[in-house]
Amino acid sequence: MGLLFGTRGSDSPWVESVWTCRSEHVSEMTSVASETWGLVFWAQQGRPYAAITGPESRTGTAPVPEGAGFVGIQFAVGTSLRATAISTLVDGGIALPDVTGRTFWLDGARRETPRSDDAEALVERLVREGVVVRDPLVSATLRGSPPEVTERTLERHFRAATGLTQGAVRQIGRARTAALLLTSGETPGDVVGKLGYYDEPHLARALRRYVGRTAQQLRAGDGGAIALDPGQCTTS
Repeated sequence: MGLLFGTRGSDSPWVESVWTCRSEHVSEMTSVASETWGLVFWAQQGRPYAAITGPESRTGTAPVPEGAGFVGIQFAVGTSLRATAISTLVDGGIALPDVTGRTFWLDGARRETPRSDDAEALVERLVREGVVVRDPLVSATLRGSPPEVTERTLERHFRAATGLTQGAVRQIGRARTAALLLTSGETPGDVVGKLGYYDEPHLARALRRYVGRTAQQLRAGDGGAIALDPGQCTTS
């Protein structure tokens, strides 16, 4: 019992992952820092809800509605909403208004609530209508082809597109990857070598700041419900 998660990747370059979750007998979880934003839809006691979730710059705890079922879309780093400054979403989010069992309201229009298997269809419409946009400088940098602009200009674009610095985006992604490797059974020494941490204390500090677990807890599955990835959770 706890958080029953399913997650999948996506062929869409605009989507990081699509996930589903059902909560059973758990009231809160440890949230892991994330460099991505998302749309999440859920129902509790027959009432529908929807929200925009923002990037998370640090670990924390989050309440889990009992008996709720969720569908979530995590968007790729560098994407953002036309009508919402991503900086206002960091470590928070926005509840969407006028949600029904089949539709929700976003950027001045009523839209059909997606299922997990057709989330990309919604994303495609949002992109086509210009509701979801992408910063080409940030995208090129993430692909390993940084544009010929000054570091200051690039940093400004990263902050506008992600709400975070380049360094924070890299550190958060690396810490989450480290956590996932540790839960799969890898040793802290192996993770240090694979991901380029200076040493195990450096890894431990990153886990404490961004994941909220020690390496030992992650390997043992201790510490309660934790969201290791926008679409991946474990419980103990």
